[in-house]
Parts: sequence; structure tokens; C-alpha cells
Amino acid sequence: MVVNHFPIIGIILGLGVLIIGFFFKNDSVKNTAYGLFVVAAIFTAISMGTGEGAEEMVEDFPGIGKNIIHEHEEVAEKLALVLYVLGVLSIVGIYLNIKKNSKALLFTILIIGIAIIGIFFAQQTGTTGGEIRHTEIRKSDKINPVDKTNEMNEE
Repeated sequence: MVVNHFPIIGIILGLGVLIIGFFFKNDSVKNTAYGLFVVAAIFTAISMGTGEGAEEMVEDFPGIGKNIIHEHEEVAEKLALVLYVLGVLSIVGIYLNIKKNSKALLFTILIIGIAIIGIFFAQQTGTTGGEIRHTEIRKSDKINPVDKTNEMNEE
């Protein structure tokens, strides 16, 4: 579970640090943010690798259906793609900062934009992941018809 949360935490923290580095024009701070994005991308690969095993464990639990897991999986794949791109671009950004390249500023702005898009997918991934086990936060329309029947019988 710790591995699964770091991509979300990493992108949020990385974006915050990168914005600070951008406004203060501090390459060391920007490189720290880039490092966070690289680590988040690595943890994303690990999370994606363990996702199938986790799915097999919970898909037959009462109140959990394949539809809600599939929804989480789809959004998580989009977040993973964004984080992989951020990881690669961050490595380039570190290199450009070290070389004091004139395109370093452009890369910082590009990475901030991509990270903002990633935050959207991170929020969606976190919400859909939480809804898998925390049925109390689900919207009623996300309950599978089979699950509605089971809940009615329990009352």
C-alpha cells in the first residue's frame, strides 16, 4: 500500500517544489523536484506491477465489483503514462540545468504543465482507489446491481 500512494504524493510534492524553484530561480530546488518526479515514476512502475495481484485479492470481496476496479485501473494507467513522461523529461531537465542550457526554463514550464495534468489524474486515481475498499465514499450509482441486491438483503 505504501508503494501505491507514493506516485500521488510524489507528483503533488514535486509540483510544489518545482513551482518554488521556478519562482525563486533556483536550479537546485528545481532539480530536487525533478528527482521527486523520477522517484515517483519508479514507484509508479512498481505500483503498476503489483496492481494485478492486488486486484485478484479484492475483486471477490463483498461490495467490490470488477467495474469499480476496472475504473481505477483505467485512470491509474493514465496517471502512470503522465508520470513516466515526467520522469524522462525530469532527467532531461536535470541535465539542462547542470549544463546551464538556455532551454532549461522552457523545460521547467513544460514540466509544470504536465505535472498539473498529472495532478488531475492523481486525484482521480486516489478517489477511485479509495472507493474500492471504502464503500461509504462511493456515489450510489457506482454500486453494481449485484451489490445493490446484497445491500438490500442485509438491511
